[in-house]
Amino acid sequence: MTGAASLPQGAVIFDCDGVLIDSEMMSARILAEALTEAGHPMTGETVHLRFTGLAKTTMVELMRAEDGIADPLAILDGTRPRILEAFARELTAIEGIEALVRAVGASGRPMCVASNSEVDRLNNSLGRLPVREPFGAHVYSAQMVARPKPAPDLVALCLERLGADAADAVMIDDNPPGIAAALGAGVTPIGFVTPGDPRPNRVAILREAGAVAVATSADELAALLGVTVAAVAAPAMEMPAA
Repeated sequence: MTGAASLPQGAVIFDCDGVLIDSEMMSARILAEALTEAGHPMTGETVHLRFTGLAKTTMVELMRAEDGIADPLAILDGTRPRILEAFARELTAIEGIEALVRAVGASGRPMCVASNSEVDRLNNSLGRLPVREPFGAHVYSAQMVARPKPAPDLVALCLERLGADAADAVMIDDNPPGIAAALGAGVTPIGFVTPGDPRPNRVAILREAGAVAVATSADELAALLGVTVAAVAAPAMEMPAA
């Protein structure tokens, strides 16, 4: 397994859903319910397997082409209130990830978030949790660039805003589009398998996508990044309104 000594020691770019926050199965379940109500029965597991990690535009194209859904955008947009309500009730950070993020920050390495989620959704998901605080102003959405992941635009924006060199940076993502975005920007990609992810063969899939290493827990990710994680008390945060 690739170790910390062989990985770049500069900036760390984190994907959000499935890396920082445990949101993906929740979102998949709600979208499956909405599709089923609209006459296109689908399970949460199927939605998770087919659509998680994809940009909204790509999801719309696939639903039209493969499922014959006339107006998938209306269904997707209609899930927003339900998803935000579920985030308010149920959302948690990935186990162990807050301590890891704080350890990376304490090490002095520049870090940021690079998410295909829209700004409003980021504010109402990641923004609800203490793991958001260590990133300060460095939370970036695909809304801020011309093209979402798998294009390299968002990763390039992260590098620019952090003042970081691609050759010295790593990016952590749990889906192939994020791995592709990192590679396209010249950043070393690390795969992450969300604990409890029901999708099969995730380690192999992420390696085939180009990840140089794959972590299956926050502890494994800490080892790859070469940081020592200690229990850190998070400051109180004012939660945004839903």
